[in-house]
Amino acid sequence: MNFQEINFKEILTATFTLFAVIDMVGSVPVLATLREKMGGQIRSTQATIVSGGLMILFLFLGKQFLNVLGIDVKSFAVAGSIVIFIIAMEMVLGVEFFKSDSNPRSSSVVPIAFPLIAGSGTLTTIMSLKANYADVNIMVAIIINCIVIYLVLKSLKWIERALGPNGMTVIRKFFGVILLAIAVKIFGSNIVKFGH
Repeated sequence: MNFQEINFKEILTATFTLFAVIDMVGSVPVLATLREKMGGQIRSTQATIVSGGLMILFLFLGKQFLNVLGIDVKSFAVAGSIVIFIIAMEMVLGVEFFKSDSNPRSSSVVPIAFPLIAGSGTLTTIMSLKANYADVNIMVAIIINCIVIYLVLKSLKWIERALGPNGMTVIRKFFGVILLAIAVKIFGSNIVKFGH
């Protein structure tokens, strides 16, 4: 990694691109739903470190890692979209697919760190950015987004209080539909080339 390649414009572009794809603010209702299932606790530090670690791992070893496992990026994206689709269905219909997990350690990793934060969309975006920007600038963008992720996870209770129970219900269903659309889009754009 060459620190002489640091470019503020590239960092800004990569940061905003990842911020839009990760969509932590839009994920608040999803995270609140998952927090309830996990006994009212999300391990913010663990979820941030795991998701940040996955993003950095994919920045440097993404294609090689998938090739070793014999998995192409399209298959990876389809798998991630199915999990996101199930979470969205829970939000919209109020039906429970994910059973309550009494162990918040594992739940902070799946499905929060992956695929909700560092999902197929985020990881494939990192690989796309790699083609246009220097690794060091993408690395800085990932660190900035990790700070945002941590702050949102830590502020969940405060955000919920500010919105109130009715506000949370409306926003949860609204973002559930948006999440469904994102899942369908990821699935549709990748299933065509699935296995090729």
